[in-house]
Amino acid sequence: MRVMVTGAAGMLGKAVTAEYISRGMEVIALRRDELDITEFDRVRDVIRAREPDIVVNCAAYTNVDGAESERRRAFLTNGLGPRNLAASCRALGAVLVHISTDYIFDGSKKDPYGIYDVPHPLNIYGSSKLWGERALKEIACPCYIVRTSWLFGPGGNNFVANMIKLGKAKGKASVVNDQSGSPTFTVDLARAIADLSGSGCYGTYHITNQGSTTWYDFAKEIYDMCGLAVNLSSCDSAALARPARRPAYSILDPFPLEETIGYLLPSWEKALARYLEMIKKQGVLI
Repeated sequence: MRVMVTGAAGMLGKAVTAEYISRGMEVIALRRDELDITEFDRVRDVIRAREPDIVVNCAAYTNVDGAESERRRAFLTNGLGPRNLAASCRALGAVLVHISTDYIFDGSKKDPYGIYDVPHPLNIYGSSKLWGERALKEIACPCYIVRTSWLFGPGGNNFVANMIKLGKAKGKASVVNDQSGSPTFTVDLARAIADLSGSGCYGTYHITNQGSTTWYDFAKEIYDMCGLAVNLSSCDSAALARPARRPAYSILDPFPLEETIGYLLPSWEKALARYLEMIKKQGVLI
C-alpha cells in the first residue's frame, strides 16, 4: 500500500505520516515546496508518477484571521487544491482523504453538529473549506471528508504550546470563554484517519477527541496539569476584536465513526495528559 501525504511538514501531516509508516506502509510525504496543490498540472503529474493508493490531504491555509484579507489565497489552497487532488485521484483510481473543519458551521445549534447538518460558515476560512468539500463531492472520486477541530500535537504551533509559553513568560493569560469545541490530539486523529481510509466506507466523518470545553477551561486544564501558577482570566470574543468571527458552538457529533472503525477517540483530557507527558519527556516547554 502506497500513501501520499500532502502538507506533510505541518502538525497533522507529520502525525499522519508517522502513523502510516508505523503500519509498514510506503509513505510519500510531500511538503508544500515539493507539491503545491493549487497547481493542477503539477498535482496531476506527481500523482501519475508516484501512483499512490491513498492520498491524505493535510495541506491547508489555516490562518483564520488572515483569510479575511487573503481570500484568494485561502480559496486557492482550501478550495481549488482539494479539487485538483480529487480530479487527479479519480483519474488514477486512488482514494482521497481530505481534512476539513468545524468552522463550516455557524455555531447557532445547542447540540452537536451531525455530518448532514447544513453548513453556514461565519468567516472566509470556513467558506473556503466548505468550497473544497463541495468540489470533492462534485468530482465524485472515492473520498473521505474528515471534519475535525481545535488541533494540538507535536511538531507544530498549537494552543497548548502557546498557553504554556505565555504562562511561563508572563505568569498571566486572558482567554475567551464563550466558544465551545472539542480539542483534538493529532496522534489520535492520525490513527483514526488511517483506520478509516482502509474501511471502504466513503463519505463524511466527524473525528475529534471526546468531550467538549471552552478555550478558557482548556487553558485552565493545561495549567493545572502542568502545575503552572498562572493568573488566568476570561474574556468575551468581542473584546479581542479579531478580524474573523468564530462559531460560539462547534461541537461535532461523531456518528457513524464508531460504527465504521469500531471505536471513538479518547477524551480530550486524557489526550492532553498524553501530549504533555510526551513533550515533557522530550524536554520541550516544561
